[in-house]
Amino acid sequence: MTRQLKALTRVVFLMFLALFFAVTMIQFVNADELRANEYNTRTLKNSYKVERGSILVEGEPIAFSTPTNDSFRFERQYDPGRLYAPVTGYYSRQQGMTGLEDAMNEELSGTSGSQFLTRIMRTLTNSDPQGSSVETTISAAAQTAAAKAMKGYDGAVVALDPSTGKILAMVSTPGFDPNKLSSNDDAEIISNYRKLDADETRPLVNRAIAGDLYHPGSTYKLITAAAAIESGDFTPKSTFDNPATLQLPQSTAEMKNWSRTACGSGSKVTLQQAMVYSCNIPIAEMAMEMDRDAVPAMAHAFGFDQELSVPLTVTPSTSPPLLDDAQVAIASIGQLDVRATPLQMAMVSAGIANEGVVMKPQLVNQVISPDLRIEQEFEPEEFSTPISPETADTLAMMMEHVVEDADGTGRLAAIDGVRVAGKTGTAENGFDEDGTERPYTLWFTGFAPVEDPEIAIAVVIADGGGEAHGNAGSSYDLPTEVGKQVMEAVLKR
Repeated sequence: MTRQLKALTRVVFLMFLALFFAVTMIQFVNADELRANEYNTRTLKNSYKVERGSILVEGEPIAFSTPTNDSFRFERQYDPGRLYAPVTGYYSRQQGMTGLEDAMNEELSGTSGSQFLTRIMRTLTNSDPQGSSVETTISAAAQTAAAKAMKGYDGAVVALDPSTGKILAMVSTPGFDPNKLSSNDDAEIISNYRKLDADETRPLVNRAIAGDLYHPGSTYKLITAAAAIESGDFTPKSTFDNPATLQLPQSTAEMKNWSRTACGSGSKVTLQQAMVYSCNIPIAEMAMEMDRDAVPAMAHAFGFDQELSVPLTVTPSTSPPLLDDAQVAIASIGQLDVRATPLQMAMVSAGIANEGVVMKPQLVNQVISPDLRIEQEFEPEEFSTPISPETADTLAMMMEHVVEDADGTGRLAAIDGVRVAGKTGTAENGFDEDGTERPYTLWFTGFAPVEDPEIAIAVVIADGGGEAHGNAGSSYDLPTEVGKQVMEAVLKR
């Protein structure tokens, strides 16, 4: 009998341990995952009983909760909604969350680990539950200037502080008004979402950090030149043959410069001239002289093919391995399977501006409790060091010539009294089934002032600027002018 009791006691004890382990896993280890589960409707319903924290730009709320007379108690509002939609995203009873509403949901809803003591104090003082506010890194002037300059275009703008990685502007056009998805009227939300989702222009996609990505075109030549100069085998004065047409090795394809002529008048052309005139053939010739993996490796060092959270999730830009010299030549000018987000190309310019150090992009400055205490502060963080300060200075010098020289492709980015560095790009997108060439993707990336950079920027405009520009605009004007306007807003010019 005693033996049976001992056995039973051991079984009960083991069952107690199993129960204790299961409860511990649920309450502590898996709690965040369970709260975030899309099928957990209780979490969503309970969240509306909490006054959600605000999202701030320069101390002003751009997303906030207002009291209602319905059972949900609060309704999320955005003002000005469309301007900051790529930053805030939306918080919707029917469609879930995107943007910072999703990425910082625990902080905004007051459920993060760092807010544990705050929750206890509010319980002890019998205060209503309230989430913390999230202060963004966005510059209101830069965001407004970017949105205004991009009106009528499909594309995106990203501006960074090169020395800290702070995101000063993040604009994606065409956009949407998150207020249309945040009411407490289910039927209204469903109707509005269906319209936005069916829109062929895809306004819900944040083109600045996600979507289908874009061929970076000639802006990618910055990476090719970085790999070449960093190798020690090339300088801005290195010369290359200057034909009007280049037969690609072991291929029937030919490469031409955007002008469909030689790169200048001589039989030889320097690397610096190729960058200033944005010529394809000299860059391709240089790339084929290098190790086949050199340029993709440099792209990776700048952030291509790497996971990144800002804390919004960023779709990785791609620069895949190359199989032969023909692919090396085409990829070196930002074509083939090379694709990039505007954020990635802004990181390239920012790294050059910051003496070869790429800072991790960050969209949040700090988290502020309801009683105005700083609960969490985000410090600048290095992402990578792809190039030496000497290589960065050399690239900056060539980029400055792209803007300063009378025949430079980026001359429209010039700002009186400011040294501006830049690089333009016109990416080809193949042909339709009927043989019609698809509209170009237009780019500008750069930074200013060269001697003490305050802003690095990337602008992309799809479809050649759209029907208003005959779907055939060139990189000489549209994105370069957008970039100039945003830089002027940050520099207060």
